[in-house]
Amino acid sequence: MTAPSFRRRAPRGPLVLDIRELGRRAGSMKRVVTQVPAPAELGTEMLHVLSGAPIDLDLRLEAVMEGVLVSGTAFTPLTGECARCLDPIEDDATVDIRELFYYPDRAPDDPEDDSFQVVNDHLDLEPALRDALVLSLPLSPCCRPDCAGLCADCGGRLDDPDVDHAHARADPRWAALPSLIENLSPNENTNTASNTNAESKEKD
Repeated sequence: MTAPSFRRRAPRGPLVLDIRELGRRAGSMKRVVTQVPAPAELGTEMLHVLSGAPIDLDLRLEAVMEGVLVSGTAFTPLTGECARCLDPIEDDATVDIRELFYYPDRAPDDPEDDSFQVVNDHLDLEPALRDALVLSLPLSPCCRPDCAGLCADCGGRLDDPDVDHAHARADPRWAALPSLIENLSPNENTNTASNTNAESKEKD
């Protein structure tokens, strides 16, 4: 009795592309120009795409011997906060995408290989888009290149002209002096004061 063969279900979602019309004919092409909603948690903690925000795709799907080559761009708005002053940031990004999605029978045999594959004549662009977007985003986004950040003493914005950041700071070399004086016994304290006065008179 022949064991039943199980086919993987085609992925679903706004970033899943149908490639059936390419027909595995090497050289056949299809252009995809569309707008899709962004999936959740796309980007980094400091700069990301809001869930449901529009992503404009302009892609070319080309059938090759190994699979389908996807190339093009994705344009999307970004939101986040400045790494220096923590003010909100509104920006946008255009991400270049170029990935090969292997046919199941042409995929690498290495089990640790993380290449993308075609599943039932569909390909899921979301993982490739995530990788491309994260690699294109700055690690420490800034609201502007010359942002001065926050004051280390009061936490106020250093670029705010209405805030005085000229905080008085004690000399760190004398930071331990008050605690030493408090720990002196009354006699030691009196002797220290007497010695100080005597030294002052000798100098006079």
